[in-house]
Amino acid sequence: MNGDLLKIINNDISSGKCGVLCTVIKTGGSAPRGAGTSMWVTGDGKTSGTIGGGPTEHGAIAEAVRMISEGTETKILEKDLGPDGSGMICGGNMTLLLQLIGREEKLVVFGAGHVGKAIARLGVFAGMHVTVWDDRAEFANSENLPECESVACSLEEAFSGRLAFSDRTCVVVCTRAHEMDSDVLAALDGLPMVYVGMLGSRRKIKAIREHLLKQGVSAHFLDRVFQPIGLPIEAETPEEIALSIMAEIIAVLRGAPVQLLRAAYEKE
Repeated sequence: MNGDLLKIINNDISSGKCGVLCTVIKTGGSAPRGAGTSMWVTGDGKTSGTIGGGPTEHGAIAEAVRMISEGTETKILEKDLGPDGSGMICGGNMTLLLQLIGREEKLVVFGAGHVGKAIARLGVFAGMHVTVWDDRAEFANSENLPECESVACSLEEAFSGRLAFSDRTCVVVCTRAHEMDSDVLAALDGLPMVYVGMLGSRRKIKAIREHLLKQGVSAHFLDRVFQPIGLPIEAETPEEIALSIMAEIIAVLRGAPVQLLRAAYEKE
């Protein structure tokens, strides 16, 4: 794989996209490209690089787009390049390895305080790629969060390119101030994510919701925010709160009946 293709893949993944890397792993007879040749395919069918063109490449692209849609991680394709196979007349064959890259579940935590740090640690333990934002560099750093990606900057800078979101991103808002929580939610409106929740009491949540609606934040988006956050396990310590939140996130990701699990919150 050449350096230019690697840069394209890295840029796509860093911006929150995923794709399928199609690599020729075996050839026989007269094949258009040799083993090790790669092509990158994103969800919209856009490609970078080539594995030889023609019906073989077209079929690989279609399969790659299907893999992204279905979440299939790997697939082997055997392609016959003879006249009775793909329509080409090379007379050889190719074996392709298709690998889905960049679709891992991601967790973005806004706030690196006690609860945020505990959530981040559990996210890593659950196998997620975790990014923690805080405007305080003494909290969001590799020493305090050694297994996570740390982003220490202003909120405006964070949303102008430092953070990436996709349909596999989970977001937890637990900053040190109500006003900052409100600013984070406002910035999240319209971004792709599978889960978003905010830490706080019912009184705080009601006040922030009313404020954001007046500011023009979408009611549809605010209705998606899990608040109060976490499953009802009577959590008290930062670690217990983090456990309740991660349990809720996993329930959402796995399609569990979250509203039934949260029913206790609806009782006055």
